[in-house]
Amino acid sequence: MVQTISVAESRELDDKTINKIGIPSMVLMERAGLKIYEDMLNNPALDLGKVLILAGTGNNGGDGLVVARLLCTHGYDVSIVTVGNPDHASEDHVNQQKICDYYQIPKAFMSDDFNKYTTLVDGLFGSGLSRNVGGDFATVIDKANASTANIHAIDIPSGLNGDTGEAMGTAIEATSTSTIAYAKAGMVKPGADKYTGKLFIDDIGIYKGNSFDNE
Repeated sequence: MVQTISVAESRELDDKTINKIGIPSMVLMERAGLKIYEDMLNNPALDLGKVLILAGTGNNGGDGLVVARLLCTHGYDVSIVTVGNPDHASEDHVNQQKICDYYQIPKAFMSDDFNKYTTLVDGLFGSGLSRNVGGDFATVIDKANASTANIHAIDIPSGLNGDTGEAMGTAIEATSTSTIAYAKAGMVKPGADKYTGKLFIDDIGIYKGNSFDNE
C-alpha cells in the first residue's frame, strides 16, 4: 500500500529536513531533479525528442530547471518557459536559473506552439496550491492539456488539490508524475489518476521518522 501524507505534513517534513536535520534545500532540489530525470528516462510513454519545461517561479519550477539542465547536458533538446513574475522567484529558483543560463538552455514563450514538443514537464506549482488557478497559469495548463505532447508532472500535477484530489479550476492531466518523498493523499483518491497518470515516488531523503519505512 502506498504511504501518503497531507499537504501540511509535506511542508512540515520539508521544514524538518532543511532546518532541523540540516540538509540544504538546494541539495534536496538537486536530488529531486536527478530522480525526476531518471523517472523520465525510464518511462517508455515519454518521447524525449523535444522537451519543454513549464517552470513556475517557486521551488517546483526550480526542480524543473534541474531537469532541464540534466537533459541539456546529456544531449537532449530542451527549452524552458517561465510562468509567473520572476521578481517573486524563490532563492533556489534564481540560483538554478543562473546555472541554466550558464548552459545556455533556450528560453521559450507562452505563445509558442506546444504541439511542436514531444514532452512537457509540469513544474508550475507544488502541492501547496491554496486557491483556484487563474491568469497565465490557467492558460498554460489548458494549452498543455490540449497539446499533442505527453506531460510529466513534478511532485503533483499543477492545479490538483493535494488533499482532496480535485482540480482547482483546472489542472494538468499528466501522463506520469514524479512525487517527492511520499504521495500526497489526494493523488490516490478516486478519479485523481486522470491527472497523475503513472506515479513515481522519489526518495530524496525526506522521511516521516528516521527512515522511509518509519511510520
